[in-house]
Amino acid sequence: MTGAADLLSRLVEEVNPSSAWRDSFIRIPRHRFIPDRIWVEDGDDLAVLDRVDDPDAWLRSCYADRPVVTQVDDGDTTGRGYRSSSASMPSIVAMMLDATDLAAGQRVLEIGTGTGWNAALLADRVGAGNVTSVEIDPAVAAQAEEALGGFGVHVVLGDGEKGYPPGAPYDRVLATAAVQHVPYPWVEQTRTGGRIVTPWGTSFHNGTLLRLRVGEDGTASGRFGGNAGFMWVRGQRTPHGTLDGRVRPDHEYAETSTDLHPYEPVGDFEATFAIGLRVPGMKDLVVFDGDVPGNPHYTVYLMDPGSGSWASWRIRPGPRDYRVRQHGPRRLFDELAGAYTWWQEAGRPAHSRFGVTVTCRGQRVWLDDPGNPVSPEDPV
Repeated sequence: MTGAADLLSRLVEEVNPSSAWRDSFIRIPRHRFIPDRIWVEDGDDLAVLDRVDDPDAWLRSCYADRPVVTQVDDGDTTGRGYRSSSASMPSIVAMMLDATDLAAGQRVLEIGTGTGWNAALLADRVGAGNVTSVEIDPAVAAQAEEALGGFGVHVVLGDGEKGYPPGAPYDRVLATAAVQHVPYPWVEQTRTGGRIVTPWGTSFHNGTLLRLRVGEDGTASGRFGGNAGFMWVRGQRTPHGTLDGRVRPDHEYAETSTDLHPYEPVGDFEATFAIGLRVPGMKDLVVFDGDVPGNPHYTVYLMDPGSGSWASWRIRPGPRDYRVRQHGPRRLFDELAGAYTWWQEAGRPAHSRFGVTVTCRGQRVWLDDPGNPVSPEDPV
């Protein structure tokens, strides 16, 4: 059996946090914040792992550089097993903390307390009494507050999209849940010159890290950079659902064909980021024949839960002549193909060339410069 101290030491060496955060990672043992019941990957599914049943496996999970699922279905024991809360991957935590550019004494608003480990790291850096953390789930908040005893973190039960006005203004806002639209209260509650760091994504691409700086005019602007996929804030989730519930045999559809292969439009990080900007609300799902990953016969499904539209894109070896079926008021495959062509004609820009400006009216995504918007302003 390997002890927690040895596992922590190995994790720190693997993650290699910056000099500004290394001591905090060493001082704050992650397992102190992980609940006794967690869920671990079991193929495509999740399996329950209880500390009492296998303490060694539980401890190893605490110190692996992987996210640890700590809640499913928002705590509903009759749910389908959707991940709803987790301890983030330590290397991603290190990247995000570095992006905050924090100094001792600064005041931080954290959105999404989760287990409390991230809040403890923040408090170790800026000092007790300088971190406010907002958590929407009562059970998660209660457990985190207990684990954070002695760290001087103010845990607030509430909707993180609203921030926490009584503690404003903050020098930094750091979200540990992804958004598709940056809530303007975060901007309002941040000092001029302060930073907002949040995972950001679309229904098609989750996600990347967004770094914003707040200006004197009450707006915030910044760029994307880095791979940071997170669970969504609850108010911005794309609705859960099953393929069978969204693509039904009685649906009418139009059928066409295409020579476009999904390798880039669906499988490339940069392409999917750009497509997600241009085709809002679209989710994708790849289903291999026989449920065998890697099978050359498979179908790509594109779905918009909001309108009920879907497209199926049938792939098999041979000539590039793939069958496409589209149902509903939106022609999702046509939208995807158009967005992919736009991205190619724009020079195949990397996600780091895109940015966002957030105002009291909404947010606007741009390419290279705020004066070059790639989509209409989305209302808050």
